[in-house]
Amino acid sequence: MESPDTKPNSLFTGILFSLGGYAAYSSHDALVKALSEYSVFQILFFAMLFTYVPFSVSRIVSAKPLSMRPIHPKLVGLRALLSVVSLSLAFSAFVSLPLVDVYVILFCTPLMISVLAVVFLDERIAFVRWILIVLGLVGVLIVLRPSIESVQLGHLLALGAAFSSAVSAIIARKIGSQENMATMILFPLLATILFTGASLYFVYKPMPLEHLAMMFCVGALGLVGQYCILTGFRNAPAAYVAPMQYSQIIWAMLFGYLFFNESVDHWVLIGSAVTIASGIGIILRERAVSKIQANLNTRNGRAVGAPLMKHSESEPKK
Repeated sequence: MESPDTKPNSLFTGILFSLGGYAAYSSHDALVKALSEYSVFQILFFAMLFTYVPFSVSRIVSAKPLSMRPIHPKLVGLRALLSVVSLSLAFSAFVSLPLVDVYVILFCTPLMISVLAVVFLDERIAFVRWILIVLGLVGVLIVLRPSIESVQLGHLLALGAAFSSAVSAIIARKIGSQENMATMILFPLLATILFTGASLYFVYKPMPLEHLAMMFCVGALGLVGQYCILTGFRNAPAAYVAPMQYSQIIWAMLFGYLFFNESVDHWVLIGSAVTIASGIGIILRERAVSKIQANLNTRNGRAVGAPLMKHSESEPKK
């Protein structure tokens, strides 16, 4: 929801940081594709080892002491497993498919989250949003033009990555308010390190120094992307920041053309435009619904976003 006191400079800063963050993520994905001669498990292990784990541990250690024991161990463990699966499948898809194809499929994640939220979180979806969800899926079908000949293993891997990520997001929404941030961050990281580290015995391939440096950059760019996007959300409303993820399509076309000899036909452009329009439509609708709910809450004498209670803190109990 847009705050009434959001300043133009802050809004511009938020959008600029988010664009930079998604550019970093796109560069991260292009490097993964460039390292396709190595197993995705080897790339994941060194990327995590070099940057994510030291950074996260240092942030958590420097903060106030927190319990690492999860309140919902089964769900936290399942989310950690899904994180490993999602990353592994996405990396495999980037290695085997054109970058644009992978992005369009991964953009289905918000659509999947919307559907899964109905089943597992008892959320309701308005008719307009159902139309937007179907529209997004139509865009993916236009890009893929599925047939026995055109659908490759990489497409199924990307769909698996999107679905795993959507289920992980549903779990995060269900338990996020009860688990501390350290638990939510560290368990997926440690699961990825342990799983990919164990797999090195079977897949490890000696690397020259420049390839080792590229794997370091994969982790560093992921870290930069995360920082920039979080900074974007701190400075601008989500309705302005979230659509910036679709700028990755432009980077995918550019990197694909310059480094991987990938071309984009008119069907890919049309399908990408349809999927992006669907995603932006969902975001804008959520923004409108949030504003309406905020106005209703304010009229009812409650602070925006405050939970419904029998007595507010400012009202004396009768």
